[in-house]
Amino acid sequence: MSRIVFLGTGGARILVFKQLLASGGMWMELGDARLHVDPGPGALVQATKRKLDPTKLDAVILSHCHLDHSNDVNAMLEAMTQGGTRPRGKLFAPADALEGDPVVLRYVRKYVPEIITLEEGGKYEAGGTHFRCPLRMRHGVITHGFVFDAPEGKVGYIPDTEYFPEIAGHFRGVDHLIINVLRLEPSEQLQHMSVPQAQELIAAIKPKAAILTHFGMTVWRAKPWEIAERMSQETGIKVVAARDGMRYELGE
Repeated sequence: MSRIVFLGTGGARILVFKQLLASGGMWMELGDARLHVDPGPGALVQATKRKLDPTKLDAVILSHCHLDHSNDVNAMLEAMTQGGTRPRGKLFAPADALEGDPVVLRYVRKYVPEIITLEEGGKYEAGGTHFRCPLRMRHGVITHGFVFDAPEGKVGYIPDTEYFPEIAGHFRGVDHLIINVLRLEPSEQLQHMSVPQAQELIAAIKPKAAILTHFGMTVWRAKPWEIAERMSQETGIKVVAARDGMRYELGE
């Protein structure tokens, strides 16, 4: 059965710096593919703590290059390739993670046989699982959302972004929707999703289930599990607040 393991649910700088919540991103096992999406600070530690073997990864995927999503990318690539002694797997990343002020170290790139620059509308494959980047998000750096094809249905991931209504149309049809929700209320100064905006997207996209993650301090203080319960009642859609270490089985 395909599953997603949440290696961290913290998103805001204070939460990450103090590790009030872990920040290791998501480990996805979709069919036969093993993917690590957005390996932030502590990703390698969280993976091994959860008995997940990074040497078995098929790919590491970055939605964008901010440190809370990419800090452990080099550690995970080294682990995937066993320090370069067994080159294997793929890296998928936006252009600015590889150019200018790159977050992926050049010596580590030599260990990975395929490095693919993500583009809006692009379609990709890793470990036999296909995924696409439906549209570019609105964030301070190049940021992509994803739709993954799993045997149990489609999995959508909306990473850090400001809200804009076009998002909904590009994610309709997904069965499981993961949304990064950093803010309790909307803010014009910060390009991050808020709770009311996330609820609006869930209601418009109508997945079978939605998972909230990547919480900021205001959301954490408001108890995200209670927020998810209210969203479920108001939208009629199952909404879950992710927890550090939570294993979400797609077939359930």
